[in-house]
Amino acid sequence: MAKSDYYEILGVSRDTEEREIKKAYKRLAMKFHPDRNPGNAKAEAKFKEIKEAYEVLTDAQKRAAYDQYGHAAFEQGGVGGSFGGGAAGADFSNIFGDVFGDIFGGTRRHVSRGSDLRYNMELSLEDAVRGVTREIRIPTLEECDVCRGSGAKLGTSAVTCPTCHGQGQVQMRQGFFAVQQTCPTCHGQGKIIKDPCTKCHGHGRVEKSKTLSVKIPAGVDTGDRIRLSGEGEAGEHGAAAGDLYVQVQVHKHPIFEREENNLYCEVPINFAIAALGGEIEVPTLDGRVKLKVPAETQTGKLFRMRGKGAKSVRSGSQGDLLCRVVVETPVKLNEHQKQLLRELEDSFGGPSGEQNSPRSKSFLDGVKKFFDDLTR
Repeated sequence: MAKSDYYEILGVSRDTEEREIKKAYKRLAMKFHPDRNPGNAKAEAKFKEIKEAYEVLTDAQKRAAYDQYGHAAFEQGGVGGSFGGGAAGADFSNIFGDVFGDIFGGTRRHVSRGSDLRYNMELSLEDAVRGVTREIRIPTLEECDVCRGSGAKLGTSAVTCPTCHGQGQVQMRQGFFAVQQTCPTCHGQGKIIKDPCTKCHGHGRVEKSKTLSVKIPAGVDTGDRIRLSGEGEAGEHGAAAGDLYVQVQVHKHPIFEREENNLYCEVPINFAIAALGGEIEVPTLDGRVKLKVPAETQTGKLFRMRGKGAKSVRSGSQGDLLCRVVVETPVKLNEHQKQLLRELEDSFGGPSGEQNSPRSKSFLDGVKKFFDDLTR
C-alpha cells in the first residue's frame, strides 16, 4: 500500500517552516495519542504515521532527501537509505515525553549536535564524468584533546547545576499548568563547569583545520552533494559531530555541453564532405574517434555515439554523445576556387537549382505564394 505524503499527513505545505511543523505535530499528536485513545487501533496507527512524518520533516537532512526522492529515499537500498527509516517501532512514552515534556512535566536535557559544514568543490567535466579523489582542507571545530570534550579542567569535572538540580529545565506555574523552561543557569545542560579547561576555555571544542580525502563518484553533476557523515563540527560537550556536505560545481567545457547523462558537441564539416560523404574525426572524453558522414548531409544533422556520454550516479546507466554537424562556408577563396564554384553553380542551373537544392526551391515557392496572397 502506498504511503501518504508526509506534508499532507501533518496538514502543512512544502515550504512550511520547522516551527509550524512542530505546532501541527503537537496538535495532531494530542488528538491521536494512544493514551487518549485506549484500545483504538486506528488512532494508534495514525499516531505512528504522524510521528514518522514529523521525524522526517524536522530533520533538515531527511527532509531534503524526502523532497527530492519521496518515500524511496528511506527504502532499503534506496538513494537515501543511509538516512534511516521511519518511526514505526518508536516507544510511545518516549515520543510523548519529547514533545509534551514542557506541559506534562517530562524532562529533557539539551545536547547540541555539531553543526553541518559545506564545502564547494569545483570540477572539470572530465573529472565529473570519470570520478576523482580529491584532498580538501577545511576549518572546523574539533573535540578538545585535553578535556576530551567535557570543557572542564584536567582532573576536574562539571558539577550538577544548583538551579535545576541536573534536570536542565526549571518549572514555572501558569494558572493550572506547570510549564517547563530551559534552565537559565546551565542553559539546558544540567551541569555547570566551575574550572574550565585552559585550552578550550570550557567550550569542549577547539578551532582546527583538517585534511580529508574525498572520493567523487563518476557521473556527478552541478548541484549534487556528497555527504561525509561525522566530518562536520564536533558537538558540544561530547555530543555527536555534524556532517560535511561537499557541493559539486562543474566548470563549463569548451567543447561539450551536458544534459543529464548525454553530452553534446558541434562538429564543423566542409561542404564537399557534406555533399559527397566521407570520414571525419570527432572528439570524445576518451579521445578521438572516426565518424562516417553520409552523402547529402545537412547542417544540424545529429549523430549519436552510444556509451560515450556520462554515467548516471543513481542508476549506473551510460549516456551517449550526440554530435551535431555544421556545414561550414569556405572563406579566403583564391580566383581559381571561385571560378570552380561558379562553374558548379552553373551546373546546378542557377542559385535555386531545383534538383540539387530541394529545400531552397521549396522555400522560394513558399515566399512567392506568400506575396501572391498579399496582392489578391
